[in-house]
Amino acid sequence: MSTCSTSSRQLDEPVAATAATATTWLLLEQPGPWGAKALTSSHLDPALGRALERAVQGTGVRVALIRRPGRHADRRTRPVRSVRQVYAAHTVPGNVSLHSATTTDPDDLLALDFAALGKGDHHTFDAALRGGPHTGDPLALVCTNGKRDQCCALLGRPLAAELASSGVQDVWEVTHLGGHRFSPTLLVLPFGYAYGRAEAHAVKEVLHGVSEGRVVLEGCRGRTAWERPGQAAELAVREAAGEFRADALSVVRTEDLLTAGSAPCWEVTVAHADGRRWRVTVVQRAALPPHPESCGASPLGGPTRMEVVAVREPATAPLAC
Repeated sequence: MSTCSTSSRQLDEPVAATAATATTWLLLEQPGPWGAKALTSSHLDPALGRALERAVQGTGVRVALIRRPGRHADRRTRPVRSVRQVYAAHTVPGNVSLHSATTTDPDDLLALDFAALGKGDHHTFDAALRGGPHTGDPLALVCTNGKRDQCCALLGRPLAAELASSGVQDVWEVTHLGGHRFSPTLLVLPFGYAYGRAEAHAVKEVLHGVSEGRVVLEGCRGRTAWERPGQAAELAVREAAGEFRADALSVVRTEDLLTAGSAPCWEVTVAHADGRRWRVTVVQRAALPPHPESCGASPLGGPTRMEVVAVREPATAPLAC
């Protein structure tokens, strides 16, 4: 039986504007196996997982579990109060940050002010967990949660292992990045750009770019700070303007447009740090032919894609969808 990632590749489905959405990523190290809903189906206390899910609602914070690449047999060999790595990364341009800490008690995370964290205020993280700015390399997070989708295990785990064995620092397996059909999927922090159909040599180029403050567009699914229309618009402006500096562009407005048909349509304003602005018209289309979004899912309805209709200067009249 064909996997969802095989079908997506065969159809050459575009990866742009398919990234998950989060202004801030909160990552907690949790060794061992992960279930489909990892926060409540791993060796993490499920009560804590449910409390974190409730606490981050509406804050822009997304919680994910991470672990080092390797075997993850279902054995409780690690001490319950072992030292765990924790990261908080804010991905909005102008206030990008990556802070790290360690804890022996994951319940410490409940002391965080999640609303503040979602807005990029790292003081609550540093105070509650005695953390500070991350001084290492950018984080490379590869989705490997096979219980969520088999493609993430079949394709993600070998990629994470290859990166680790080749000397890439700060590579982690992560629970869920969305878009299983684009496996192996990757998130790079602190900037928050996601990638699909990633290969080791391409990941190394992405990480080299991040270390220089640049964005690699090949295979880029979008910046998680933005909703999908904003992701599409920002990538289109980068392509049109030849702008690859990570924090040069921001999505400052997304406006729903009236449409004659049924397709959702937006006008997105993208601003440059130097004052220039672009207006981008984005339309949501069905990804045809219909195909499953993940292994085991029905192809009926199928995924949607964001289509950039026009990239214009602000003085230009809005383009009807």
